[in-house]
Amino acid sequence: MRTTTAQTRRPTDGPRQWWALAGFAAAVFAAAALGSLAVSGAATEYATLDRPGWAPPSWLFGPVWTALYVMIALTGWLAWRRAGFGPALVAWVVQLVLNAAWTPLFFGAGWYGLAFTEVTLLWLAIGGTVLLFRRVSTLAAVLLLPYWAWVTFAATLNFSIWRLNG
Repeated sequence: MRTTTAQTRRPTDGPRQWWALAGFAAAVFAAAALGSLAVSGAATEYATLDRPGWAPPSWLFGPVWTALYVMIALTGWLAWRRAGFGPALVAWVVQLVLNAAWTPLFFGAGWYGLAFTEVTLLWLAIGGTVLLFRRVSTLAAVLLLPYWAWVTFAATLNFSIWRLNG
């Protein structure tokens, strides 16, 4: 018995894949928006903090996070295309939720110590996501590495600000 293309097509193929990419982008946008809506005047607050000399200017965060959010959405989509919904995407969702939670803790509440604990959990969640993605999509895992590196830097900056302003 011959199988037809429709019978061998994976559910992650065809037009559905583009709707899924839009869904991953929307999820990342929602996480970024929730984080930023919880605070106003983050750039002003950042400027008033005692910061280490190596702290970047506030204007740098927007472009960096924009690029990272594009990669985060793409990585979720790539992993979904390879493995569908499963443990790798659960880890992806967890890191996204933790990502959204950091800004309100740091800027909204000014809880620098709790924000550092939270960003440490985010760092671990990204690491777990990288490991799980590596099993299903090497490209997805590699595309998360700049995000992981930036969160490493952000955690170090968070810790320094906590110590300087605590």
